[in-house]
Amino acid sequence: MSDRTSVFADSGKRWIIISATLGIITLIGSTIYVIQRTNSPGQSESPPPSVATIEAVSALGRIEPQGEVLRVAASPTMAGAKVRSLLVSQGDFVSQGEIIATTTDYDTKQAELERARRDLEVAQANLDIVRAGAKEGEINAQRATIERLQAQIATQREVDNARLSRLRAQITSERIERQATVDRLKAELENAENELRRYRDLVADGVVSQSEFESRELTFRTAQRRYQESEATYQKTVNTLNAEIAEVEALAGQNIRTLTKQINEAQARLAEIAEVRGVDVAASEAEVRRAMATVNQAEIEFELTQIKAPINGQIIEIKAHEGENIDNAEGVVELANTDQMLVVAEVYESDIARVQLGQESIIESENNTFTDSIRGNVIQISSKIGKKDVLETDPAASVDARVVEVKIAINPEYNDVVNSLIYSQVLVQILL
Repeated sequence: MSDRTSVFADSGKRWIIISATLGIITLIGSTIYVIQRTNSPGQSESPPPSVATIEAVSALGRIEPQGEVLRVAASPTMAGAKVRSLLVSQGDFVSQGEIIATTTDYDTKQAELERARRDLEVAQANLDIVRAGAKEGEINAQRATIERLQAQIATQREVDNARLSRLRAQITSERIERQATVDRLKAELENAENELRRYRDLVADGVVSQSEFESRELTFRTAQRRYQESEATYQKTVNTLNAEIAEVEALAGQNIRTLTKQINEAQARLAEIAEVRGVDVAASEAEVRRAMATVNQAEIEFELTQIKAPINGQIIEIKAHEGENIDNAEGVVELANTDQMLVVAEVYESDIARVQLGQESIIESENNTFTDSIRGNVIQISSKIGKKDVLETDPAASVDARVVEVKIAINPEYNDVVNSLIYSQVLVQILL
């Protein structure tokens, strides 16, 4: 009897242990289930009454500045430009219109602008002169210029005529002198030729020797060559002098024509400066307008070499440093207005009906990029349903889940906590 009682006692203890163990397992399972249901996106069922929870819609999100992150680049017309100087660093705050960087043709375009401005000043000064009319001293000076040119043309004519007379006298003298030489050498040639014929007959008759005949023949050849040379020299001298005379005549004509043209221009200029004509004023005004247009164009081209901030904001990232080519797709810097930060939360389609404008939200970092919770309010609910952009760490989560983007404005007191954490992933609870 005692043995059976002992067996029953042992069995009762085992059942008590088993029951306690099952109870503990059931409690742990229930707790895990409640936690999973609370953290699962799209699930908003109330926890068991025994656990104190906040009724909210949970979602994943990312931190963004209000407005877009801008990629600031050079003008598309500046294809192939390089960064000359970078005037900002990552994290700097810039004002709208502030110069962020300049391109390598900055100095060239600046010089072109300065030259265009000087040309405009010259054009304006000329217009002022035309409107004021010519001064008496300028008119007298122009008259003196005409008189000087007239005297110069008279003097030039005298100089050219004297030179031509000298050349003509020289050619006459040279002809006489050269002709006398030719005539003399011709007579010598004829005499040598006669002597040669006579000695040819004498040597045939045996009166003179063959050597004497050859001596006479040599004399004839020499006289013949000298005569030919004298004729060539005569002709060359005459041709040279004639060419020189022709050259002097042409140069004299050119000098006269040049001086005559200068006199005509000076007389026209005198007539021009003696009166102020409306057409002259109009022409000068047109020059001023043209110079102003050139200045405007130069200013535009100079502006294109300066890459400026389009908004007030903070430099998020440097995309191109000094000496590097500017990729228009990447830009020089990324810029954003971080004065107001947002969270873009991706709320499941099944939960979006419970989200309303103005609802307070609690935001926590999923990766501990900031430690404390921060708060904000719903300011915009998208009207478009799309796929998730923010991925969960849970590998079993649905990537193709349909979500609605909800923008939550972070309260200003937390702005400094997150303004350097753009695109950081966060966990959001939109309080109901």
